[in-house]
Amino acid sequence: MALKKTPLALLLALSFPALTHAQVDAASGAADGVMPTVTVVGAADAEGYNPVKSSSATKTDAPLRDIPQTVNVIPQTLLRDQGVRSLNDALKAVPGVGMSHGDGQRDQVTIRGFSAIADQFIDGMRDDALYFRDLSNIEQLEVVKGPAAVLYGRGSSGGLINRVTKKPGVDISEVALQVGSWAQKRGEFDLGRNLADSGVAFRVTGAVEDADSYRDQQFLERQALAPSVQFKLGAATTLLLQAEYLHDKRVTDFGIPSYQGRVVDVAPGTYYGAANARDNDFSDARVKAAGVVLEHAFSGTLKLRNAFRYYDYTLNRNNTLVGSVNEAARTASLTRGNVFRAEDGYFNQTELVQKAELAGMQHQILYGVEFGQQDKEVLNRSQANVATVSLFNPVSPAVPFTAGGAPSANNLSRFDVSSGYVQDQLALSANWKALAGVRYDRFEQKTIERRVNQPNLARTDSTWSPRAGLVYQPDAQQSYYASFSKSYQPSGETFALAANNADMAPEQTQNKELGAKFDLLGGRASLTAAVFRLQRDHIKATDPATNKIIPMGTQRTDGLELTFAGDLGQGWQAWSGYSWLDATMIASIAKDDGQFVQGKRATLTPRHSLNVWLSKAFNSHWGAGAGLNYVGERFANPGNTVALAGFTTVDAMAYYRARAVEVQLNVMNLLDRDYIVAGHGSSKFLSLPGAPRSAQLTLRYRF
Repeated sequence: MALKKTPLALLLALSFPALTHAQVDAASGAADGVMPTVTVVGAADAEGYNPVKSSSATKTDAPLRDIPQTVNVIPQTLLRDQGVRSLNDALKAVPGVGMSHGDGQRDQVTIRGFSAIADQFIDGMRDDALYFRDLSNIEQLEVVKGPAAVLYGRGSSGGLINRVTKKPGVDISEVALQVGSWAQKRGEFDLGRNLADSGVAFRVTGAVEDADSYRDQQFLERQALAPSVQFKLGAATTLLLQAEYLHDKRVTDFGIPSYQGRVVDVAPGTYYGAANARDNDFSDARVKAAGVVLEHAFSGTLKLRNAFRYYDYTLNRNNTLVGSVNEAARTASLTRGNVFRAEDGYFNQTELVQKAELAGMQHQILYGVEFGQQDKEVLNRSQANVATVSLFNPVSPAVPFTAGGAPSANNLSRFDVSSGYVQDQLALSANWKALAGVRYDRFEQKTIERRVNQPNLARTDSTWSPRAGLVYQPDAQQSYYASFSKSYQPSGETFALAANNADMAPEQTQNKELGAKFDLLGGRASLTAAVFRLQRDHIKATDPATNKIIPMGTQRTDGLELTFAGDLGQGWQAWSGYSWLDATMIASIAKDDGQFVQGKRATLTPRHSLNVWLSKAFNSHWGAGAGLNYVGERFANPGNTVALAGFTTVDAMAYYRARAVEVQLNVMNLLDRDYIVAGHGSSKFLSLPGAPRSAQLTLRYRF
């Protein structure tokens, strides 16, 4: 029992001293219903650890205290202090997030016990292609918890991740060089100019990275470039043009297998794949995207925004992984796979924001329509039993590059979406606020089969997605809320339709949440708490008696999340979060590894997790920081027959910062703990060891 109390006790110990020093800031509690103007700042002027606004939860620039929903905003300052280089590394600082290795080829997490494989957005636009994202062009990350279909459409059972990009409007000239363990080398640049006299501003960011890894044969080759330019077309009109290119190549790493209910106890670098993995087991992804945003203010109370984004994505994935284990012989049988994906698509959003006083109440009303189309092509081959290796001392075998047999998938899917939505943010009185909205989606799917004797498939779903919330603010420091929201997950939400699911209606998710948000220390810090029940119904599962897929499953997560972040004074800053998640499959006829799934815990979801990060600026130049990340026991597979042991890692940082030069040293896993950082979520044989102690040195120069 002591272990279960430890994460919560640590967080409260950090939070309550701040509560006793809370100061009143009446100005921050004005309930005039008018949202402030967005101001874009450069990295040198970035906020501390306590952002006070988010655009993701409402599609308007709303103070977090006015949003009846949990929203975690990871600011640029924290990303830099922690030396974050990947999306998964950043998201470990968010309570309620579980880690998946994404088949070794994509960013993937769970949020509140539900997979968020396709719940990725960039500046509010869907970005659900399956790849590893780069953060060189990202100003901050915003994680919206619970269903968000009212503004974003399909998906988002547990939440979604929105990347907010760096935009023109600042004068910045910055380059960074980074070296680290396992021959890691990375260069970044950020160049921007605001040519106010001409009404033009531009910004270009980019990165190049080359690295080996603690994982045998792993490597990383990455290049990223993101130019943008903004034109002021008049006193009330702006036009923003953005482009993005990313190339990412690495070994497709599925991790290591299990033995007798636990992950095999081998060195963290042990690789269960092909010899010469650089040539045989690689994932090579390329993403090209372009966007246009036009904004026009008709008046101080009426503003129009149109956003368009087009993307093109290709993936050439080749992998060797453990398909089965013979525990008696202590051997693992390997499976060979080849996957080719090609996607392109566009989304267009037109939104009108109106501020008005109606019936004596202040309103901010969002009217929106969205249209989009995606073409997704996949060719997949898989061959089991291509080789057998020792379970505890594998020697990478030579395997055929192309898996044998006929393709298991060869099709083209088209997704067409047309949507309309409306949302009202109301200031009912000086102390009461409300948020209500509804969205209508028409989602059409067509799958064109290229295999012989396979039928083409199609279905169309029309769905309403509501949200409602009420906020009570007795003073400028306290905010209490209650909310309800729903979302839907169609059969082909991300992948092609299949004969066994094409006739099935979407799964449905609903979230009920109560929460509190406190502004502390004169608004320099904040404390949030939320309790919720999140339930997804009609989950599809295979009936073991008939081998047919039927919508018979229900998964429920009852949870508690706490966060505390902000400026503690005298150079101290804090970021912390705790989550307790009771994520359970409460109804299902499915079986996994010989066990009924009903009553089992959701995979990759710890009951308890905790993160704490503290930094201290000793003077205007020198500073340091340290933190811990605790993750409780998780299960690797739906049958809960393999457990991933809980772990605690400690990270540390020290820096020297002057006006032009910054030097920062980060040490990760300072105590050199062995642990499993991520799993697959549906297989007990594919769990990824975490990195041993490592270090990275960053030199940043501004000119």
